[in-house]
Amino acid sequence: MRKKIIAGNWKMNNDFEQGLKLASEVNNMVKDEINADVQVVICAPYIHLASVGKLLSGKVALGAQNCYTKKSGAYTGEVSVEMLKSVGVSYVIIGHSERREYFNETNQFLAEKVNIILENGLTPIFCCGETLKQREEGIHIDFVNSQLTDSLFHLSPEQFTKVVIAYEPIWAIGTGVTASTAQAQEMHEKIRNHIASKYGASLANEITIQYGGSCNASNAPELFACADIDGGLIGGASLEARKFVDVIKAMK
Repeated sequence: MRKKIIAGNWKMNNDFEQGLKLASEVNNMVKDEINADVQVVICAPYIHLASVGKLLSGKVALGAQNCYTKKSGAYTGEVSVEMLKSVGVSYVIIGHSERREYFNETNQFLAEKVNIILENGLTPIFCCGETLKQREEGIHIDFVNSQLTDSLFHLSPEQFTKVVIAYEPIWAIGTGVTASTAQAQEMHEKIRNHIASKYGASLANEITIQYGGSCNASNAPELFACADIDGGLIGGASLEARKFVDVIKAMK
């Protein structure tokens, strides 16, 4: 059975004290209010990770928003997977559209990140998605499939089962625009079918595929009810504990 995962991506928000307060509130609310079999993840900025990790328990795991491809060395400003693991990180977001756009991260570079995350026993949350222009041109499915192929299809079947996919239509991130339920389900199904073309239907049906893109408590119930949507990568709605937990509650 596929794991249901709701991950909050704080991005570059919350100073240290704000981050501790938010993490504590979410952890307590999840403990008190969430009975469903859902894995919750808080993906905080680097400065928060060690302290936030000590506040989390039960169904709330610690996630990082990025990592580097090397184990150690003269890479000023970068953070290795080993460092993340040492403070209790379990999940690592890679390939977010903002990093692809602002930091020119390529599919090949992300393949290296996938490798080192898996080597250290952590779970990569691999983001993929298309621009509005690509969707309007009708190449969005091929584009997303190429992201998966170039960054993930070198993995063995066993390795691939340890990857979480996050589909994020770039045109819906932080815009207030959400893909329709039909659009989201269609792309999630296409992603699963593409995985099946390489690894078989049985394995593809085990993979968690999250939706990311202006997901909130209002639209989450309809999105999460779709056959191929197994959770969410939540941005803005994860910055307030009540809003985030209400999104989590939508996952049955």
